[in-house]
Amino acid sequence: MNPLVRRAAVLAIACSTLAGLTAVSGAAASAASAAPAFPPLNPAALQAAIQTRPGDDAAGDIVRVGEPGVLWTGSTVDAETGRQIPPDAHFHAGSIAKTFETVVILQLAAEGRIDLDQTIQHYMPGLLPHKFAPITVRQLINFTSGLPDVDEGAPPVSTDQVIATRYTYRTFDQIIQETLRPAGRPGPGPHFAPGTEQEYNSLGFRIGGALIEHVTGHSYKQELTARVLRPLHLTQTSVPEDDPVMPRPYLHGYMTDDEGRPIDVSEQGGDPSNLISTPADLDHFITALMQGRLLPPAQQNELFAIPTDSTGQPLPFVNGSSCPKVACFGAGLMSTKLPNGVVLWGKTGHDDGYANGMFATRDLSIRAVYSVSNLSVDFSAPSPLSQRLIEAVLTPAK
Repeated sequence: MNPLVRRAAVLAIACSTLAGLTAVSGAAASAASAAPAFPPLNPAALQAAIQTRPGDDAAGDIVRVGEPGVLWTGSTVDAETGRQIPPDAHFHAGSIAKTFETVVILQLAAEGRIDLDQTIQHYMPGLLPHKFAPITVRQLINFTSGLPDVDEGAPPVSTDQVIATRYTYRTFDQIIQETLRPAGRPGPGPHFAPGTEQEYNSLGFRIGGALIEHVTGHSYKQELTARVLRPLHLTQTSVPEDDPVMPRPYLHGYMTDDEGRPIDVSEQGGDPSNLISTPADLDHFITALMQGRLLPPAQQNELFAIPTDSTGQPLPFVNGSSCPKVACFGAGLMSTKLPNGVVLWGKTGHDDGYANGMFATRDLSIRAVYSVSNLSVDFSAPSPLSQRLIEAVLTPAK
């Protein structure tokens, strides 16, 4: 993900895409998940919801929605090519990859190879400058590390610069060092004491990727493939590393350049945690995750554990609108309470030209995956498609 896109995404990753909904935590989340089932899927309402409209800042989308025993898939026409988008098209998943990475870390914790309460400074001495207090692995993956974000303090870049440099690829170490020890300017410091607040952050997951490689002696790609992709038969999901070529068919991602022209940015660089997937594969992944097929019970609970203070209250959420003032993220997942009282768990993700979401209830009474060919780099704005999908899912068929 390029710096301009990443810094915009930090402002509002999840709740901005589910505008007006409320995150919950702890026992409230569990209770809400037991709410009455959703009405049967309404194909007409879903089809109407996914159609791109003026003001969407989108060229098209693909969507997959499921209830027990029922599946609906849909797609639109690509506004730039005029061709129907295949419902099984591949796309850059963006920060949905954080959930995959979290699963690998939690599996290593279950094996006793990583202690969630041990510090990053213990595992990788010297990685963080001395200005940073000890940060535990758990704090990395539940967004309470207090770390600055990727490339924080770097000079702003234009959309044209993002487009021109979209093939840039950096290793985990390059991202970490260029953020914390940048050439020609002071490095950023901590935002808060670890474990005292929650804030959306991507640097922690680059450090988490480096930790996986350090502990296992294998590349991140090797570990994710062996532990998640291959066991779940996610044959259409890949970790492309520095290969920019998209597997076919794929959803074309576009960015609007400084002259207002849509530019195809489907091929792009990034870092070792890059993930390309399809709606079906992400549906299979979140289904397996909610069913407990990837993690033992203790580590499974970490996904849904909203961090709290010494009194048991959720930590404050700061510097963004991903959560409504209080923490809503567990380890690699966020919670969102719907108007009907049911809680969704999942993750959004953005890459240049793409805005995506993957959500489900813990009992899998509803699950949904979407990817939008996103013309805008302003990810702080709510996603009209995701809001319309929520309304369609809650609308009974007439």
